[in-house]
Amino acid sequence: MRTVLLIEDDPRIARMVMIELGRHDWGVLWEKTGYGGVKTMESSLVDIVLLDLMLPDVDGIDVCHLIRQKTDIPLLVLTARDAVSDRVKGLDAGADDYLIKPFAMSELLARMRALTRRPRIRPDANNDWIVGENLKISARRHEVRVLDEPVELTKREFAVLEYLMQNAGSVVTRDMILERVWGWGYSGTNAVVDVYIGYLRHKIDWTQARLSIATIRGVGYLIRDAQ
Repeated sequence: MRTVLLIEDDPRIARMVMIELGRHDWGVLWEKTGYGGVKTMESSLVDIVLLDLMLPDVDGIDVCHLIRQKTDIPLLVLTARDAVSDRVKGLDAGADDYLIKPFAMSELLARMRALTRRPRIRPDANNDWIVGENLKISARRHEVRVLDEPVELTKREFAVLEYLMQNAGSVVTRDMILERVWGWGYSGTNAVVDVYIGYLRHKIDWTQARLSIATIRGVGYLIRDAQ
């Protein structure tokens, strides 16, 4: 069961959210205060945070900053503040999405699904590795590991994978990959990118990695969570 941390001081809204999310197999941890929510996030494994901006002890924007200092967990702001400036502040503070109260539960669930589908690509503690689910790469070491087992890649295969990982969740075109990996002096066609994507799909156990390289027809490729 996936777990959501709900930081919301209004018991009526909290109860509605907890009931509806429970029906969709979400476990809910509820905190009424901002500082309480940060402490719970630090001590519990959660998949997403739902954060109200109007809290009794601290402004939700400050809570958003505190959470972003500690983790890249998906964060969805729920608030009655509907001014554009408030939305900009929330997004600039590190929120991934913004939903205005009152909201439909179907829309909340859809936004939560979208946020939790995105691969969480992050540097490790010493920034030596880029980590996404069970796959991690290190440019300095020129290493790729899946569940800590090494994967042997050529220099160019590694460069393609590194670029995809750096842009995980976003589509990169063949020309973008070609420019980054092969450089301006390359005179061939961008079809070579498809060949190297095939190499990566063959050499890496993407099921174990819990990621996938998706083909966006007519556009390019992206790394995303396995479907």
